[in-house]
Amino acid sequence: MISKIIASKKITQVEELLNKYDKIVIVTHVSPDGDAIGSSLGLYHYLNDLGNNVNVIVPNSFPDFLKWIPGSKEIIDYERYTEFAQRLLSEAELIFCLDFNIPKRTYLMAQALEAAKGKKVLIDHHPDPSDFCDVVISYPEISSTSELIFRLICRMGDFEAMSFESATALYTGMMTDTGAFTYNSNNAEIYYIIGELLKKGINKDQIYSNVYHNYSEDRYRMLGYTLCDKMKIYPEYNAALIWLTNEEQKRFHVKKGDTEGFANMPLNIKGIIFSVFIREDNDFIKISFRSQGDFPSNRFASECYNGGGHLNAAGGEFYGTMDEAIAIFEKGLSEFGDLLKKNKTKI
Repeated sequence: MISKIIASKKITQVEELLNKYDKIVIVTHVSPDGDAIGSSLGLYHYLNDLGNNVNVIVPNSFPDFLKWIPGSKEIIDYERYTEFAQRLLSEAELIFCLDFNIPKRTYLMAQALEAAKGKKVLIDHHPDPSDFCDVVISYPEISSTSELIFRLICRMGDFEAMSFESATALYTGMMTDTGAFTYNSNNAEIYYIIGELLKKGINKDQIYSNVYHNYSEDRYRMLGYTLCDKMKIYPEYNAALIWLTNEEQKRFHVKKGDTEGFANMPLNIKGIIFSVFIREDNDFIKISFRSQGDFPSNRFASECYNGGGHLNAAGGEFYGTMDEAIAIFEKGLSEFGDLLKKNKTKI
């Protein structure tokens, strides 16, 4: 058995909405990751099996290594099919907002999402959700939104009805949002849930291979270049920085998802407890933060870049030059220096 994390009132509210409405849209955040796609498709299969009219809309494209997940071909790319997606949002009676805490994280879709008249349910594990949904299921202590979807389905008494396809998607989300259960995954209930998903027939070894053994040669050559030529170690702060410009990414024919996991790499170096990856995107600079132990990468992201996230995994955006972004990082290291050195002793 697992504990009843989600408040009973929230379960009842969702059940009442599902009993009343059947024209449903599921949305998630920009640049969808494994948890965003996994939780969305896990919920999609569950709701679809109940006989609902369900669509999944993502703000933009997602990585190829997630496109094997059952149902992924049915996902609608808002950036590519804007008019169609806007119509679905405007006609939806019920909208599930998964794996994001504020509308702006849906990027170009934010305005249409906020304007949509349908009832909205937020299911997320990021701190400080804004008040834009009718029902808010937010538990930052939970490892992933996919885990919350599993808990929701079980609390509504429908575990037996959960399909193999739904279980596969949810496991993928849980696995990817914990780095294959290497961080934010010390809760024993996570492994109970894995056991229950295995009963649905999922092949966890194949899922791992589908995600982590599915990269291009260019991706690995870019990783080698990054670690060799674009990594700087700050031993006095037990920290590391890697960075890539748009020009460098183009040299390696970068595709969506090719830099997935780069931020974690410096944490493999003995003594490093904080790693930051700064990468130019089309309109801004994307920053990924990873840490070990108790060092709050989310606090660093918030105070230095107006970002946020979890204790050991966070993100942010910066509108300026690469040199400016790096300068802010180095200034932040000095401001967080005592905390970085303190956490070194706990590893």
